Amino acid sequence: MKSMLKEAAILFVITLISGCLLGLVYDVTKEPIEKAQAAAKEEASKEVFADAASFVLREDIDSETATAVVTEAGFKVTIDEVSEALDAGGALLGYVITVTDHEGYGGDIQFSMGIRNDGTLNGISILQISETAGLGMKADPVLKEQFAGKNAAQFTYTKTGAASEDQIDAISGATITTNAVVNGVNAGLTYFQTELTEGGSKNE
Repeated sequence: MKSMLKEAAILFVITLISGCLLGLVYDVTKEPIEKAQAAAKEEASKEVFADAASFVLREDIDSETATAVVTEAGFKVTIDEVSEALDAGGALLGYVITVTDHEGYGGDIQFSMGIRNDGTLNGISILQISETAGLGMKADPVLKEQFAGKNAAQFTYTKTGAASEDQIDAISGATITTNAVVNGVNAGLTYFQTELTEGGSKNE
């Protein structure tokens, strides 16, 4: 009996020490991780809105409410945040919308997209992706440039060669990844069109 109590006490102490160490590690790494994430988002915003002088987070737009808008439209996508892209004089150039599509082959695909006031998509910048090497991981070099400078209400992808402004060439052998990115872009465009353009509920 004494042996069991002694072993239980030792186990409790070990668990307590491990918990304290984990908590300490979390406290030490939390701030650097948050800073790194913020820096990555800032870099992504600059990539998709190179002519913007500053970016202001729309704190009045919460992710849950924004996501509900695109969910109702049929997308399995999260609207993570929305920022205004401003010129040097503070005039609104458009928006940077960060989205996460949950239907990638290897999990979530998160990226930022820059949309000008007239609906032109400046492009996308991928923040998180874990697709198959040599296939889905080609999303950055193959898909990203295809969205730049396009003005389309929605995009579709094709395996036979894009023939119009609203078509994107699919990644060979990675249809699921292509579909996830295109759906994410379309969800962002849907949110912009329904909530951020003139007459949209968030822009009144």
